[in-house]
Amino acid sequence: MAEAAFWGFVAGSALLAGAVAGMYLPVSQRAIGLVMGFGGGVLISALAFDLTQESYARGGADAVTTGLAAGGLVFFAGDWVIDHRGGNHRKRSDGQQQDGSPAAIALGALLDGIPESVAIGVTLLEGSGVGIAFVVAVFLSNVPESASAAVGMKKAGHTARYVFGLWTAVLAASTLAAAIGYGTLGGAPENLIAFSQAFAAGAILVMLADTMMPEAFKYGGSLVGLVTLAGFTTTFLLSTIE
Repeated sequence: MAEAAFWGFVAGSALLAGAVAGMYLPVSQRAIGLVMGFGGGVLISALAFDLTQESYARGGADAVTTGLAAGGLVFFAGDWVIDHRGGNHRKRSDGQQQDGSPAAIALGALLDGIPESVAIGVTLLEGSGVGIAFVVAVFLSNVPESASAAVGMKKAGHTARYVFGLWTAVLAASTLAAAIGYGTLGGAPENLIAFSQAFAAGAILVMLADTMMPEAFKYGGSLVGLVTLAGFTTTFLLSTIE
């Protein structure tokens, strides 16, 4: 569990790095959109090859289909509740968080990050160490996520203390989620592990479609498709090296 927590912390630390960049570096919204597109491609590749494919190998089509559906529906339901309580603009970079609920924004950030962290813990169940490609994928995608949100929160008038406090809390929760993902599934039946892998993949995919990719295309324009491809290719090659 300690190793899972460590890797969850490593991947989650990118949230603070992104927040620092968003608060203090002169990053344009177009650049944020392009980097978010790259991060989206990174995650799509990781959830396809490190989660869904592994889930199929463990549990077959039943585990994959039920897990993907359950993960997607659970994230959709949680996101719907948070959106209707003021957290729908949590990753926007144009300051719309000013009209949102701080509590809902915080819960939304947690909702977005926990499936990735649990999945990191699950990769350790293979017995051959953590899935480095997946950790790198989560790290690379976390930077633009938090950078975009930090830019928006800064424009909305939130203080640096608020922004860094929020992402520190998400980092702590991500670290814990990775440990819990490993601890609760250690020794579990293969079908349950397979379901959990697909569940995380479904939740991450719905999160990408709902919160990351719209923001990427809004500000990054037509080049987003190409940088998404670059992110996908990068993570796929990392997985083959591993």
